[in-house]
Amino acid sequence: MLHFDRRLLLNFDWAIILTVLVIAGMGLLNLYSATHSAEPYAAAFVRQLYFYLLGFAGIMVIISFDYRLFVTANYPLYITIILLLTIVLFFGNAVSDTQRWLNFGFFRLQPSEPAKLVLVITLASYYYRKDTGLGFTLKELVVPLLLTGLPFLLILRQPDLGTALMLIFIFISMTLFVKLKWSTLSVLIGACASMLPIGWLYLLKPYQKQRILTLFNPELDPMGSGYHILQSKIAIGSGMMFGKGFLKGTQVHLDFLPERHTDFAFSVWAEEWGFIGSLFFLACYFFLILMGLNIAVASRDKFGVLLAFGIVSLLFWQAFINLAMILGLLPVVGMPLPLFSYGGSSLLTTLAGIGILLNIRMRRFMTSTGD
Repeated sequence: MLHFDRRLLLNFDWAIILTVLVIAGMGLLNLYSATHSAEPYAAAFVRQLYFYLLGFAGIMVIISFDYRLFVTANYPLYITIILLLTIVLFFGNAVSDTQRWLNFGFFRLQPSEPAKLVLVITLASYYYRKDTGLGFTLKELVVPLLLTGLPFLLILRQPDLGTALMLIFIFISMTLFVKLKWSTLSVLIGACASMLPIGWLYLLKPYQKQRILTLFNPELDPMGSGYHILQSKIAIGSGMMFGKGFLKGTQVHLDFLPERHTDFAFSVWAEEWGFIGSLFFLACYFFLILMGLNIAVASRDKFGVLLAFGIVSLLFWQAFINLAMILGLLPVVGMPLPLFSYGGSSLLTTLAGIGILLNIRMRRFMTSTGD
C-alpha cells in the first residue's frame, strides 16, 4: 500500500519539473513541425503527448514510495527485463530487419529502453551492498559484468548496437564511480582495449562497420551510408544564428532529412531555431544534468548516491552520443535524445528516471547517515 508523507513536498524539486516541462514543450513543438504534414507520422504528436501525460502520472507513483525499496526489488525487475528481451527475439515485431518491439495492441514496448534504467538500479544495488570501502577487486566485478553482459548480448541480437553500447557506458561510468583497486582498473582497461578488434571482427554487422567507416568521409557514399550525416549537417548549418522559423525548415518539409522525428530530431530544431535556439536547449539540458548531479552529491546514503549518479550518466551519455551523431562526430547508431525524440518506451523510461531522482531528493533528510 502506497503511503505519501506530505512533509516530503517541502523537499520536492520544482526546478527539475520545470526544466523537464520546458524541454518537453520544445520537443512537442519540434515533433509537430517534423510530422504534421507527413503521413503516416501525423498522429505522432498526439501519441507523444499521451506518453508525456502517462509519464508524469508515473512520476507521481514513483515518488510515493521510498527509493530504497529498489535495493531488494532490483532483481525481480532485472529478471522481468531479461525475459522480455528474450521474448522479443522470438515474438517481437520486425521492422527494417530489426526485431525490437513487443506489440500489446494499444502500445508497442521496446524492452531495451527500460533495460537501461533497470541496469542502473541493479548495479547501484550490487555496489551498495558489496561496498567495503577497500575498493572492488576483479573477482567482485564478475557479477556486474555478467549482469551487464546478458542484456548486452540479447539487445545486440535484435540488432540494436546503440542501446547495447549504452549498457557498456552505464557499466563503465558506475564502475569507475565506485572505488576500484588499481590492479583491477588496469585489467579492465586492457580487457576493453583487447575487445575492440574482437568486436569489429565478430560482433559488428557489415552495415554497422560501413557506418563507422563513413564517419570519416561521408562524401564517399552520399546517397547511401553517408546520407544521414550529410543531410543532418546541411540542416544544422542552414539554421545559422536565428533559424528559418517554426514550420519553415526546408530539409524537413522537402523530405531530405531522414528519421527527423526520432534520432535526428535535434537537426530539425537547429534548422528552424538556429544557433540561439540550439544554445537555449543545450542550456536547459545542461541544467537538468547539473541538478541531477547535485541530487547525487546531496544524498545521505550510498545507494541514493549511486542510483542518482547512474541515472544522470544514462541521461548524459544518451544526449552526448545523439548530438555527436547528428554532428557527424560519431557513427549513426540509433540513439534517441531523451525527452526530445519521439518514442514512447524511451520517454517513459526517461521520466521514470526523473521520478527516481525526485524521490532521492525528497528523502535525503529522511535517510540514515550511517550508510
